[in-house]
Amino acid sequence: MDATGLRAVTAITSSSRHLLRLSFKAPPLRCRPSPRVSSLRYLTSGSSSERCPAHALSDGYGAAVAAASVSSKKEFLQVVLMSPQIPGNTGSIARTCAASAVKLHLIEPLGFQVDDVKLKRAGLDYWPYVVVKVHSSWPEFREYFKKQEGEKRLLAFTKRGTNIHSEFTYRKGDWLVFGSETNGLPAEALDDCTSESLGGGTVRIPMIETYVRCLNLSVSVGIALYEASRQLNYEQFHNPSEPCLNETLFLTEDMFA
Repeated sequence: MDATGLRAVTAITSSSRHLLRLSFKAPPLRCRPSPRVSSLRYLTSGSSSERCPAHALSDGYGAAVAAASVSSKKEFLQVVLMSPQIPGNTGSIARTCAASAVKLHLIEPLGFQVDDVKLKRAGLDYWPYVVVKVHSSWPEFREYFKKQEGEKRLLAFTKRGTNIHSEFTYRKGDWLVFGSETNGLPAEALDDCTSESLGGGTVRIPMIETYVRCLNLSVSVGIALYEASRQLNYEQFHNPSEPCLNETLFLTEDMFA
């Protein structure tokens, strides 16, 4: 090969290497991010004043969650966690509740602080789209539940439930109750969920127990919640209620400062 041809090959090779380097520098394709969240907000009982959490969202986001408070009789489903222990599970459940327009209730004692970084990370930036209400105990939650308007019932999800989750008939106003990752549901919660005045029965998600003791809590909530939503024709997806309650703010902090 003469000198002219060698220079041409060298130029092409150099150009190819340059393109190769550029291809590695190109940013990966990413899904469109959700609007930046300014604060993580929890609600707790204790005030009759009507208040709706403010959401500092820009570019028009948050309009669907910035209206007046909504009566619980308009709620289709709600999720209740009794003494959850793992913040990542609770954060993932909060994200699922946000995606399905469902309110989340946490009953103390909790196995983590409500400002736990793992809790916030698992919920990502979806916290403004879900109401998280903290109750001090099961008796306090029971009294709160009794005061809610409209038809309602407590459904206990346990591996010893008498109804298979996909064969059970769900109704608007059902509250899906789950126990902690370590101890499950306490006796008082099971009693209320099976009582004639408050409960609708016990439900189980079938599984092979030869090698696995139980399903992950966040997985169980997702399975149950979406089966109930399916039976209700995903109606709450089309008519989501605004995340406002007649409670006072429990905690406000900057998640992404």
